[in-house]
Amino acid sequence: MDYDWSAADLAFRDEVRAFLDEKLTPQLRRAGRLATSVYPDHEASMRWQHILHQRGWAAPAWPVEHGGCDWSLTQHYIFNRESTLAGAPSLSPMGIRMVAPAIVAFGTPEQQAFYLPRILTGEIFFCQGYSEPEAGSDLASLSMTAVDDGADFVCTGSKIWTTHATEANWIFCLVRTSREGKKQQGITFLLIDMTTPGIQIRPLVMTSGEQVQNQVFFDNVRVPKANVLGRIDDGWTVAKYLLVHERGGAAAPMLQVMAQDVATAAAGQTGPDGNPLIDYAAFAAKLAEARIRTEVLEILEYRTLSAMAQGKNPGPASSMLKILATELSQRLTELALEAAGPRGRVYQPHATAPGGPIAEFTPPADGYHSGADWQAVAPLRYFNDRAGSIYAGSNEIQRNILAKAALGL
Repeated sequence: MDYDWSAADLAFRDEVRAFLDEKLTPQLRRAGRLATSVYPDHEASMRWQHILHQRGWAAPAWPVEHGGCDWSLTQHYIFNRESTLAGAPSLSPMGIRMVAPAIVAFGTPEQQAFYLPRILTGEIFFCQGYSEPEAGSDLASLSMTAVDDGADFVCTGSKIWTTHATEANWIFCLVRTSREGKKQQGITFLLIDMTTPGIQIRPLVMTSGEQVQNQVFFDNVRVPKANVLGRIDDGWTVAKYLLVHERGGAAAPMLQVMAQDVATAAAGQTGPDGNPLIDYAAFAAKLAEARIRTEVLEILEYRTLSAMAQGKNPGPASSMLKILATELSQRLTELALEAAGPRGRVYQPHATAPGGPIAEFTPPADGYHSGADWQAVAPLRYFNDRAGSIYAGSNEIQRNILAKAALGL
């Protein structure tokens, strides 16, 4: 592979920078800079998606015929990196990055024509219905039923840890349509309108105090069979394809920015003897190790994305990248919290841009918060990032996949 940037790539970088300078308002930059997790403020994220869609850049990884960009692998990387450096709020991955590629791969022409344009505009906003109270990383154990009733399925059960269910108007679900054969068989992939009668949502309060996750209940919810993605009883095939997109992606640019932010913060914070925290050998060594790992991750991601661009299946590489990226992100949030010092122990979410409502918290009338904004963000990011090694299949499950697929154990 050639990792050097050509003159055309540098010109594209300048084009992206000029676009970001023009279109990223201070409010949008604040939402990106003060985000407390991978899920930014919903309204800010949708405003940014609308701006990107107007430029044709909302879903650059999609096929061109469906609204994607004819970009090289390097251009995709440049766009992601420059967006992160500029502080752009991230877009919700459930629609654009997860279910949309599955619709492209498995959907009928009618499904593609209906869902894909509306995902781009934000008219359709998806949430994910995978995990259940008794089926998390062991996803194939799911029990939410979909009973055949003529032209419909009648769905009963619940899904949990459903991000932004209160904002979504559609949900993609794995449901049990048969109990014959192995547990991976008899699962069907359904697209469900969240306004259908029989659906109830119960918000869940996270350790950060945010209400981003939810439990969704389905009580005899009637769903047309036309909403099946792929084949009935073969939803596991669709789910595995989608999980590659959920676990993959380019995390290195974001992590490199996080590492630089930690370095900048540590240079301005003093330790017990009054010297800058960055000058303490123990802290500097931990940060240096993390920064080296971000560089290694960047090369691995670039190699994997190159293989995918050639039409190759990344296979177990997506599991490897998921492990490396989430555990490195956790490490960086730990260092940020350490750099925040005593002010990082104060709960002041009003100084951040949370991904959802804050439960049982009344901000001070004058808006006062102790310390800098990043010190208020640090503890919330720390708490939220603990989930990184659990969602999209726990890292223990990913290591099992690697052991079987790569080592033959």
